[in-house]
Amino acid sequence: MIPQQLEHLYDVIVVGAGPAGLTAALYLARARYRVLVVEKDHFGGQITITAEVVNYPGVANTSGAALTETMRQQAEHFGAEFLLAEVEDITDGQPVKTVKTSRGERYAYGILLATGAHPRRVGFEGEAEFQGHGVAYCATCDGEFFTGKEVFVIGGGYAAAEESVFLTKYASHVTVMMRGDGFSCAPAVAEAAMSHEKITVMPHMQIDEVRGDTALRSLRAHNNQTGEVLDYQAKDGDTFGVFVFAGYEPEVVIDFVEQDAQGYIVTDHNQQTNVEGIFAAGDVCVKPLRQVVTAVGDGALAAAALERYAAAMQRKTGIQPKMPEMQQKQEAHVSQESQQESELFSAEMLAQLQTVFGRMEQPLHLVLMLDERPVSEELRQYMQALCDLTDCLTMEVQSTTNADAPCVRVCKTDGSWTGLAFHGVPGGHEFTSFVLGLYNAAGPGQALDPELALDTLHAPLHMKILVSLSCTMCPELVTAAQRLAAELPNVTAEVYDLNHFPHLRDQYNIMSVPCLVLNDTHTTFGKKNIRQLLDWLSEHQEA
Repeated sequence: MIPQQLEHLYDVIVVGAGPAGLTAALYLARARYRVLVVEKDHFGGQITITAEVVNYPGVANTSGAALTETMRQQAEHFGAEFLLAEVEDITDGQPVKTVKTSRGERYAYGILLATGAHPRRVGFEGEAEFQGHGVAYCATCDGEFFTGKEVFVIGGGYAAAEESVFLTKYASHVTVMMRGDGFSCAPAVAEAAMSHEKITVMPHMQIDEVRGDTALRSLRAHNNQTGEVLDYQAKDGDTFGVFVFAGYEPEVVIDFVEQDAQGYIVTDHNQQTNVEGIFAAGDVCVKPLRQVVTAVGDGALAAAALERYAAAMQRKTGIQPKMPEMQQKQEAHVSQESQQESELFSAEMLAQLQTVFGRMEQPLHLVLMLDERPVSEELRQYMQALCDLTDCLTMEVQSTTNADAPCVRVCKTDGSWTGLAFHGVPGGHEFTSFVLGLYNAAGPGQALDPELALDTLHAPLHMKILVSLSCTMCPELVTAAQRLAAELPNVTAEVYDLNHFPHLRDQYNIMSVPCLVLNDTHTTFGKKNIRQLLDWLSEHQEA
């Protein structure tokens, strides 16, 4: 079936924007095929949480975020298109496959699954109960919460070795516990951890349980060879942290491709699955080594095979998906002056903003609540620069001594509140989610699955979403919460950058982000899409 909306027809749709997906997009776009990259969280994938990358050939030292941002810009330079949305389903059709996303349907001859993997839980007693209250999975996101405290790292692979060293920037001491007799990663990486004065390595140790009240107070582990038991008690009423780096589980968005017993996708030497026209690359695949360099190789192999497949489909159908003419895309048009990078917004950010401004159905009014702190002036300048770009936004400034300042409340032009607010300055990983919040508040907003039972949320629901701008897992929860708040008058979503509101950490006993606090009573941690959030809110709205 050939879709009637040819503007949504692509040669290839890449699901996932990590190194594998970005490499494939670069190769395909450079070969003049129309390619769309769909990503639900953030462009760059898991590697963006790695502070230092030193083993990527040709690059002496960089961060994971910087490396993948360069990849994204390269792909975009050659014409790759990007969509921040969640893939909800893929229909295997011939010659065209349908990809259902949270922002509408897209169509393609070929599909590349580059969805990566997410951290695996170990399963010790108390792990789920204390997630966010002492148990964490991302050192970059949560390390600062354990400044001056003891930290235990669970795992013996590359991530455990690397992140244990990273955690010494905050922790008073780091103890690494692993099931085996030593690190399984490269000797150079392991040596950095083993020789560090603030790290103790304990081989053959398995964690059994953690206990506590509002935070962790004790830990029990045992030696799997000698049976010796370790009972750790936090001293003088203090707490501690447990960071789990025990590998990853694949994120597979469809179940009709062949997978191994662990859920990884089985591919041939060209990265093709058992389904014609559907390929897979990167950490989601069965492979002996999961590193950026192998993901990039997978992406290149898949792209070469997808080029041949897309060309064959073009010949079969007689239809060649047309690359969008940038000069005709008024919604993405930016003047030559505004395309130049400014102090606050890069050229890519400006293009994203202009796209949103071009689609907004009604203007918005930003109400800034500011105190005397420098961060308030930073927020004022940020919002003023935003308003200077478009007639769709106006703003007013109000002085306050309220502890919630600085804050920007997104209102309608009549002064009524849309239910969206940001406390702090929405930069870092929260820039895109803030922009999407404006789009959702102004309409038409991101498309919602008609099967979502929004009418189940009937009680007044006030959500506080507590984030760190360096956290790559926060934006998905923020975007989902804002979408519900923009849609439902009884729901509000206020985002707080914890860097500027440290008292909230103590108030809600937060040791991980993202954290969602519902009606100042119930808390939940970790990223959630809109369906998962809706289910959680429905369960807790009456409690």
